[in-house]
Amino acid sequence: MTGTSTPSTPTTATPRAIRIGAGAGYSGDRIEPAVELAEHGALDYLVFECLAERTIAIAQQTRRQSPELGYDPLLEARMTAVLPAAIRNGVRIISNMGAANPLAAARKTAQIAHRLGLGELRIAAVTGDDVLDVVLASDTTFEETGDPVASYRERIVSANAYLGASAIVDALAAGAHIVLTGRVADPSLFAAPLIHEFGWRMDDWDTLGQATVVGHLLECAGQVTGGYFADPGYKDVPDLARLGFPIGEVSPDGSVVITKVSHAGGHVTPATCKEQLLYEIHDPQRYLQPDVVADFSQVSVAADGPDRVKVQGGRGTPHTGKLKVSVGYIDGFIGEGQISYGGPGAVARARLAIDIVRERLALTGVQTSELRCDLIGMNSLHGETAGARHGDPYEVRVRVAGRTASASEALRIGNEVETLYTNGPAGGGGASKSVREVLAVQSVLLAREHARPSFTFVEREHEAA
Repeated sequence: MTGTSTPSTPTTATPRAIRIGAGAGYSGDRIEPAVELAEHGALDYLVFECLAERTIAIAQQTRRQSPELGYDPLLEARMTAVLPAAIRNGVRIISNMGAANPLAAARKTAQIAHRLGLGELRIAAVTGDDVLDVVLASDTTFEETGDPVASYRERIVSANAYLGASAIVDALAAGAHIVLTGRVADPSLFAAPLIHEFGWRMDDWDTLGQATVVGHLLECAGQVTGGYFADPGYKDVPDLARLGFPIGEVSPDGSVVITKVSHAGGHVTPATCKEQLLYEIHDPQRYLQPDVVADFSQVSVAADGPDRVKVQGGRGTPHTGKLKVSVGYIDGFIGEGQISYGGPGAVARARLAIDIVRERLALTGVQTSELRCDLIGMNSLHGETAGARHGDPYEVRVRVAGRTASASEALRIGNEVETLYTNGPAGGGGASKSVREVLAVQSVLLAREHARPSFTFVEREHEAA
C-alpha cells in the first residue's frame, strides 16, 4: 500500500499530553536508554534520530555496493532490543534509520518483528527525499562555495532533500505502528506525531514553530539530560554511565515538559535545556525548517519540579518554499600516520619526527593537496600560540595526515610515519596508520515540489522473506 503525502487533515484533539521519548541522538548511540524508555517511560512514541550530514551519503555508498542495504547499521540491534517492550506497551516508533533505503529498513524490521513473534505490525517506509537525478540535471550551485554542481557531477554519490513531517503524519493516520524514513529534518520526526495526535494544521505556523522547539530539544537525546552538558567541577552531572534519554510531555497547545525516567542517570535542568535550545542555531528568529521558519526568540524555560523543565513560546512563519539538499561527493583520500614519544625531550623528538616526515614526503614525491602535522596535546586544536603558554608535556603524539588523489598515495603518508620506528628519532612507539576515502558534503537549495514524499506499507507477505 502506497500513499502520497498531502496536507494534514485535523483530527479530534487529544485532551491529554503526548509523551515522546528520544531513543537515539546519532547513528552509533547507546541502545540501553531506548529500551529503558520503552519499558518504563509510559510513552506514546519513541523517536530515533540517526542521520548526520554525511551519514546518508555513506549509506548511499553502501547501497550502491549492496542494494539490500543502505539503512542504519544498528537498525537490527536496536529493533531487536526495543520492539518487544515497545509493542507490549503500545509505543509507536518513528525513525530516520531508513537512511538511503527506507523500504529495505522496513522489510528488515518486519522480519525482526516476525522472528520475535510480535504479531501483525503496520510498518511504513517514507520515501521521496532522494533527489539525485534532479540535482544532476540542474544548473544549480553549491551554497557553501558557489561552485556549479555540474563541475562535481562525476564525483557525486548522493543528493537527499530534508523532508518535513507530512508523509509521517499521513502514515500515522493510516495506522502505522512503525514509520521509517530517509532524510527528514530532525525536528520534523518529533513534530509529526504531535501534528497527528492534536490535529494541528500544516499552516498553523506558530504551533509548528513550537513543535520545532520540542523536536530540537529532544533530537540529540542524551545531550539535554546532561551528557554533552557535563563539565566536572563546573557543571556536574550525576551517574553519566547510566545516562537516561529524555521524554517530552507535550500538551495540546504545544508547550512541553522535558523530563526523564526517574531512576535513570543524568539530570534535566533549565541550563541543560537552554544549552540544547541554542545548539546549532545560527539565527534564533529564523530557524529554517521544511515545515516552518521557527522563531525561538520568545521561548521561555522554567523549572517544573525535579528533572522537569517546561518550555514554551516558540513561534513561526511560513516555510520558504525551498528544501535544503545535502549532496555527497568523493573528495580524494586521507592518509594518516601517528606515533608517540615519551620522557625527557619528548617534544623535541616529536618535532624532529615531523621534520623528517615532511622532508621524506617531498623527497619521495608524495603529492598532497593538504598536509597537517600535529602534536596532539600541544597544538592540534589551538595552534602553537596556545601551547606556548604551558610547559612541555612528558608525552606527546605525532599525527601526520594528508589529502591525496589516490589511495596508494595516501598509504605512503602512513608508511613514512611508521618507518620512524627504526629510522629515528629515538623512543618512538605505538605507531598506527590508516587510509580512508573522503566523502564530502555541500548543500543546494531546491524548490520543494521536486521532492515528492510518500509512504509505503510493508505488507505481511514480506515479513518472512
